Amino acid sequence: MLQEAKDLQINAVTELYNQLKEKDEITFKAPTGSGKTYMMADLMNRVLENNNDVVFLVSTLSKGNLSGQNYDKFYEYSSSGLFVNLKPYLISSEVSSEERLFIPTDYNVYILPRDLYKKGGKLMQGAMESFLQNMTLYSAFGGLNKDVYLIKDECHIATNNLDNLSKTYFSKALNFSATPNLRRGQNPDVEIKDEDAVNAKLIKYVEFGEDTDTVADAICKFEEIKESYRNLLGVNPCLIIQISNKEKADYELHNVIFPELSKAEHQDLKWMLIVDKDKDCDTNDTFKAKKLPVSKWKDYAKQNTATVDIIIFKMVISEGWDIPRACMLYQVRDSQSQQLDEQVMGRVRRNPRLLDFETLSVEAQKLATTAWIWGVIPEKQKKVFGVRLWDEPEDITEEFKLNITKLKTLEKKPGFDIDSFLGTQPTISAHSSIFDLYRKIEKSNNEVRQMCYTYADSISKWWSFAEHIDAISAESNKYICDYGTSMEIVTDDNDIALEVSFPYSSSYVDNGNYVNIGDWIWRRRDAKDRFSFDSEAEREWASIIKDLATSDTNEIDPKRVAKRVPTGKKNPQAGQINLFGETEPKKLNVANKYLWGKNYIPNSNIKFEYCLGGIHSSYPDFIMKDSFGRIHIFEVKSVNTSSSTSSSFDSESYKKKVEELKRCYKQASLLTGYIFYLPIMKGDEWQITRLFNGLEQNLTQSQFEEFVRTKPKKETV
Repeated sequence: MLQEAKDLQINAVTELYNQLKEKDEITFKAPTGSGKTYMMADLMNRVLENNNDVVFLVSTLSKGNLSGQNYDKFYEYSSSGLFVNLKPYLISSEVSSEERLFIPTDYNVYILPRDLYKKGGKLMQGAMESFLQNMTLYSAFGGLNKDVYLIKDECHIATNNLDNLSKTYFSKALNFSATPNLRRGQNPDVEIKDEDAVNAKLIKYVEFGEDTDTVADAICKFEEIKESYRNLLGVNPCLIIQISNKEKADYELHNVIFPELSKAEHQDLKWMLIVDKDKDCDTNDTFKAKKLPVSKWKDYAKQNTATVDIIIFKMVISEGWDIPRACMLYQVRDSQSQQLDEQVMGRVRRNPRLLDFETLSVEAQKLATTAWIWGVIPEKQKKVFGVRLWDEPEDITEEFKLNITKLKTLEKKPGFDIDSFLGTQPTISAHSSIFDLYRKIEKSNNEVRQMCYTYADSISKWWSFAEHIDAISAESNKYICDYGTSMEIVTDDNDIALEVSFPYSSSYVDNGNYVNIGDWIWRRRDAKDRFSFDSEAEREWASIIKDLATSDTNEIDPKRVAKRVPTGKKNPQAGQINLFGETEPKKLNVANKYLWGKNYIPNSNIKFEYCLGGIHSSYPDFIMKDSFGRIHIFEVKSVNTSSSTSSSFDSESYKKKVEELKRCYKQASLLTGYIFYLPIMKGDEWQITRLFNGLEQNLTQSQFEEFVRTKPKKETV
C-alpha cells in the first residue's frame, strides 16, 4: 500500500478524532473503496485506547450482510493485534420465539443490523432500551455509567427509530457515508475528496464511455482487457450490468443483454443474474456457481478467482457488497438518483491490489486503478474534464523524454546486512507480546514492513526483527533520507535510464481558478480553451508561464522562451506533388504549440520520490521545455489564507514537506540536469526557490523571468 494512501487515511482519522473531542455530532465523507471500515476501526481504537468508559454502537445496513462484514473486519483487526482495543459483538435475533432478546454488556463495539431495530422487531420490544439503560445508568442505579457513541454507517439512509433514542442515550453521533444526506444536515466535517483518493491510488480513476456506446461496446471492452487483468494482476475481472427494477427489467434482459451474450464471439463469457427472488436468479456458470445455493452466489462472485465474468443486477448492488475485482459498470436503467448513482459507481472503483500496489509494474498499476463506466455520470463527475495531447501526440512526447528518480531502500545500502545490524542491538530483557510487536510492524512504513516480510523466514527471525523495529526504522529513515546516497535514476529491465513523458490522455477536476489557454500541449476533449486549476496560486503561476512562454528572448534573432512544435494530423500524401505543382506538407491543419503543460496526475509517470516518514512520490505541477532545450519543473505552493493549502501551512507537517521537497529536487537536479522550482505565493508576491545543478538559490519573479530568457553558458547546459 502506497505511503500516500496510508497518510490520507491516517490524517483523516486524526482529524476525526480531534473534532470528536469538540463536537457531539460529526460527519465523515469518503468515497466508496477508500477504506471507510478500516478508518472507522482506527478511530474507535484510538478513542478506546484513551477512554475505557466509551462503547460504540455501529448501525449498519442489513442488505448484503454489511453488518456481518463489518463484524468480521473488526474482529480480524482486533485478533490480529492491529486494533487491539476493539471487542466487537454482532447483535442478532437468533433466539427462539419464546425467548426475550438479550444483549451482553461486556463488549465495547456493538454492530447493529439496522433492520433488527424496526417496528415489530424483537429489539423494539424493550431489548435495545434495556441494553442502553444498563450501559448508561450511573453505578449507584445498577448501570455501568458508560458513554455510548453512535456510528451510523451509510448514514444517508434514514434511521428514525435510532434517532429517537439519541437525546436519551447517545453521547455522540458519527455519520459515515460516501454520499451523506445534506438535507438532513449531514454536512461533512471531515472529507476525503474523490480526486485525493484517486491520486493516492486508494480508488480507481474513471473513464466514462460515450453516450452512444451500447452494452455490446462494454462487453467488447471487457473482452479486450480480460487477459491483461488476469496476467498482470492475477485477478479475474468482472463487468457489472445494472438493469431496471420493474417491468423494464425483462425487456432489458431479453432484448438487450442476453442477445449480445448469446453471440458466438462471447460464448466463453460466464454470467450471473442476481435479482430480488432466488427463484428468478440464473447463471450459465454450471461448473461452479450453479452448484452453490443462490444465497452463496454473492460470496462466490466477489472472490478474485471467481469465474463469473458478467454480473447482472437490479438495484440491490447499491450498498453493502464489496467486489474489488469489478472494473466495469454498464447501467442500462435510467438514472433517477445522484446519490444512488455514486453508490453504484463505488462498486467498481476499489483497487484490487491496494495492499501490494507498489510491487506492480507500471502497466499493471494503470490497469488496477482504471474503471470503465457507461450510462451514469453523477453531477460531481460532470466537473471532471478529459484532456489529451494535440493530434499526433508523439510530436510532443518526443520532445519530453524525462528521467525520473527513485529512492533505494535500506537493503540496497552498500555493506548493509540485517543479521549483522541486529547483532549490534542491545539484548531485550523484557519481551513484548506478539500482539504489540505485530501492531508495531503494521504501523511501520512500507519499506520497513517489506524488509520484515523478506527477511523473516522463521518465527525467531520475525521476533528479532520486530523487537528491534524502532532501530531498524531509524536506520532505514536515515539512509533513505540521505538523497546523496539513496536517490537514483529509474532504469528499465536492461538497466538503461527509463524515459517517461506526458500521457496521451488525462483529466482534471474543475475547481474554478480559470485560465484560457489554447497554445500549450493539452486540448480539452470538448475543444474549449478554458482550463481550471487546483488553487489560486496554480492559476497565477499558469498565467505567468503562459505569458512568459510566448514572449521573445533577449536574442538578436528572436526566439520564444518555450520551444514550439508544429502539431497536426499526418498527411498521407506527404512529399508528393499535387495538381498545382506544390509539394504536399508533412502535416495538415498545422498549428504551433508551446512546450509546456500541467502534469495532470491521472496516467502520469512524471514523478520524483522523496522521504517523509516513508517514501512518497512528488508529481510536479508544471513542466516546460525552453527554446534552449532546458527542462523546467515547477511545484507551486501558497501561504495565503485563500489557498487550498492554507489550513495546513502553519502545521509542522506542511513545513517539513516543503523543506523535504527542496532537498529532493536539489539532488534530482544534479542527477537529471533539470531545473526545479518551488514558487511560493505570499500575498501578491512570489518567493521562488530554484534548485539547479545541485545548488539552491532564492529568486524574485523578475530574476526568474530573466533567467529563463537568458541563453545558458555552455558549461551549464
